[in-house]
Amino acid sequence: MAQVLCQLEITSNENLLVGLNTNDDAAVYKLNEEIAIVHTIDYFTPVVDDPYDFGQIAAANALSDVYAMGGTPLFALNVVCFPASYLDVLKEVLRGGNDKVKEAGAFIAGGHTIEDEEPKYGLSVTGIVNPRKVVKNSTAKPGDVLILTKPIGIGVINTAIKGEMCPPHVHSLAVDVMKYLNKDASQMMMEVGVNACTDITGFGLLGHAYEMASSSGVTIEFNKNAIPLIEGAKDLAEMGLIPGGCYRNKNYLKREVYLENVEDVLADLMFDPQTSGGLLISVEEEKADELYQKLNKKLKFGAFIVGCVRKKQDYDIYVK
Repeated sequence: MAQVLCQLEITSNENLLVGLNTNDDAAVYKLNEEIAIVHTIDYFTPVVDDPYDFGQIAAANALSDVYAMGGTPLFALNVVCFPASYLDVLKEVLRGGNDKVKEAGAFIAGGHTIEDEEPKYGLSVTGIVNPRKVVKNSTAKPGDVLILTKPIGIGVINTAIKGEMCPPHVHSLAVDVMKYLNKDASQMMMEVGVNACTDITGFGLLGHAYEMASSSGVTIEFNKNAIPLIEGAKDLAEMGLIPGGCYRNKNYLKREVYLENVEDVLADLMFDPQTSGGLLISVEEEKADELYQKLNKKLKFGAFIVGCVRKKQDYDIYVK
């Protein structure tokens, strides 16, 4: 998909603050000196069996793009592809999405539905942000500390769920992680002031970190002993329950990432595609402890100092 998008003509507009020319999470369009629109869209096939949970997860995932930019969601439109014979299931999906959008302080304003044999659901989300305070993924600075706001391992766990090999408590925990909004994390990073941010989704922790590093002209260094994993994810990965997206991410990044004495299972989990993952925040060292403490007091799953930003080196990403 990226190979196709890179062939498109990039439109220039003085009010388009963030567009196709970066790998950021959403588009940002300036309306005036105080208000800019943040707009994004995201949808996917079911990752869990329960339709209400799926609706919540898909909504949380889409809203996360706005939160990563430091924005506040205003409203959303449903994006639905669904078989006509499962309208009762769709009702629960939409109920889940609606409840999660309400939790975010926004509302569903409409949407569009297409009949499709393979179910898909998500949102087109519109939010606002101060144009002088937009948080991008392309502005990380050497010396920054990296903070992650959710543990990883969702892709592996979802693979186990599909194969009916996931312990119930791990399944339940993973669903809770995916449903959890990045709202509080975004608000606190804006209060403290940070240099850069991205949310961790399909490209995995290392893929999204690579986008941040390459766009910022820096190198990101992860501490392999500090990477937070969802309970049970490592055991499932050791059983070989690795999603195909992990291998695609690994192949794409093979020339950009240097792994120093990193066990294979941890490497797989760092390449593992996430659904509705946390925020990866790049913050000045002087502010890092304040933000870390605030996040840990507020967030359900805590916050984790996972690495730092260095001046540009031979590789974009080091894991040591």
